[in-house]
Amino acid sequence: MELRTTIQAIRQARAALGTVGFVPTMGFLHEGHLSLVRQARAENDAVIVSIFVNPIQFGSAEDLSTYPRALERDVALLQQEGVACVFAPDVAELYPEGFVTQMSLGGVAAALEGTSRPGHFAGVAMVLTKLFNIIQPQRAYFGQKDAQQCAVVRRLVEDVNSPVEIITAPTWREADGLAGSSRNSRLTEEDRKRAPALYRALCHARDCVRAGEHRRTVLEAAMRSVLEAEGLTDIDYAMIVNPETFHTEGEIIPPHALALLAVRLGAVRLIDNMPLL
Repeated sequence: MELRTTIQAIRQARAALGTVGFVPTMGFLHEGHLSLVRQARAENDAVIVSIFVNPIQFGSAEDLSTYPRALERDVALLQQEGVACVFAPDVAELYPEGFVTQMSLGGVAAALEGTSRPGHFAGVAMVLTKLFNIIQPQRAYFGQKDAQQCAVVRRLVEDVNSPVEIITAPTWREADGLAGSSRNSRLTEEDRKRAPALYRALCHARDCVRAGEHRRTVLEAAMRSVLEAEGLTDIDYAMIVNPETFHTEGEIIPPHALALLAVRLGAVRLIDNMPLL
């Protein structure tokens, strides 16, 4: 496995490979990331993983400096998984002096996370556009936990006519249901015990739908009740949307409705989602 830190070096390495499956990450890898790597290995000649904490997707209220990092550990894990190359550039490599281009997004990027984290998806779209252009993979792999991001990326590649196929894999979860996230490492012991309430809230909404309840406001209230019973009251949103638009559509939930949560536990903001139908 090769570790490359410059655009020129990763392009040289990529030129020697066949079909490439690409897994973009911000590092501090967990089993969810590695499951994406394994799927990419099974479906391509080679796998490239990027490790880059993208500063332009962090908002003013988020602390970029506290995002967990462990490059040596991550590289060792990826070597065990048979990854061909790791691309770990520094900020100046991707955003050199004089960089001024910005992206403006609407549609699926405008609601939920787009409202809660202004500029976040524009930053994601920018870095992925650059990484796709640099690495030129046949396929790129993302986890369903970031459902809205997946929708934004699919819209992005369609709008800019990128040939990259976007693959979305099911959310990887801990044994107690907590969705895998690098941010989980920042939870206090007490908050880690409470965090699976997000999964239980989603399951409760799904069970209500299976029992015949299809009123959006009732289902959203049901999710909140599970969270609040665990003392999780700092709820950014608990909503049920059309997964094509990420907007609510009336009182009766649409086919293939998606329930989404964003909840803050202390200094950590967690998101999760679950299809209901």
